[in-house]
Amino acid sequence: MTPEDKNLLERINEYADRVLKDFDPQKTRVSFQLEKLKPIMEEIAKEQNKTVEEIFIKYMDLASQVTVSRETKFQNTIGNMTKYGDVHDAF
Repeated sequence: MTPEDKNLLERINEYADRVLKDFDPQKTRVSFQLEKLKPIMEEIAKEQNKTVEEIFIKYMDLASQVTVSRETKFQNTIGNMTKYGDVHDAF
């Protein structure tokens, strides 16, 4: 992930934390969540001379990469647990 990609992801996530803090993501329609994120995506699109759709696609791609990376790290840690739950050779 490039520094620019990381910055984009952090900006949108920080904005999401502010505007969606009172909503349960599991119980809130995705369309509602995306509508709430539209202002920051429009701002970034304008700055980068791109469309909102391009920013949205980039954001979803980056968020997916982070999710896969976290899941892989989690599975690698779980795979290194002893029968007592201790982690060994995890690093």
